[in-house]
Amino acid sequence: MNLPFDEEIILENSFALLRPLEISDFPNLLKIATENKKLLQFSPTQIYSEELLRTYIEKANSDRQNNIRYPFIIFDKKKDAYAGSTSFLNISNIDKRLEIGSTWIGSGFQKTGLNRNCKYLLLCFAFDKLGAERVEFKTDERNQVSRTAIEKIGGQFEGILKSHTLMYDGFRRNTVCYSILKNDWINLKLNFTKPL
Repeated sequence: MNLPFDEEIILENSFALLRPLEISDFPNLLKIATENKKLLQFSPTQIYSEELLRTYIEKANSDRQNNIRYPFIIFDKKKDAYAGSTSFLNISNIDKRLEIGSTWIGSGFQKTGLNRNCKYLLLCFAFDKLGAERVEFKTDERNQVSRTAIEKIGGQFEGILKSHTLMYDGFRRNTVCYSILKNDWINLKLNFTKPL
């Protein structure tokens, strides 16, 4: 596996377009990031102010330059609007695995099928283009909405890492781990974008 950090990866279908997140995307995401302070309540990183969002985007781009993360901006084609961000991260080319995470979508775009279509595009790229053997998902043990969403796309529960991640407020969260393996994807892909 060899994730091409220096290439402009663009993934799209009739619902969503994912393209590399750039510093210039700050105004595209500002309203979504600041309209709901609790949007990322279960995330170690916050984005609810101009300063926090700018720092988030700068760090995401720095991580891409350092070949440890590939961040995307999410565009909702049905609503003709920018909706949030997601990333490939914790990438291990030698082990043929990566994580899909750091995903956040504005409140007005949730429960519309957008996130599911984004996951489909990312999983297709990871398994079918990169040749990944394993895709991981991690979330806060308390985040039942995220856990349910991961399970609905076929993520298999693997366990809980206790006191795993330091949160923005000093709390140490337990992190729940899920995965989809290459063999799982062969079957999941067939019905992935059909309504549940």
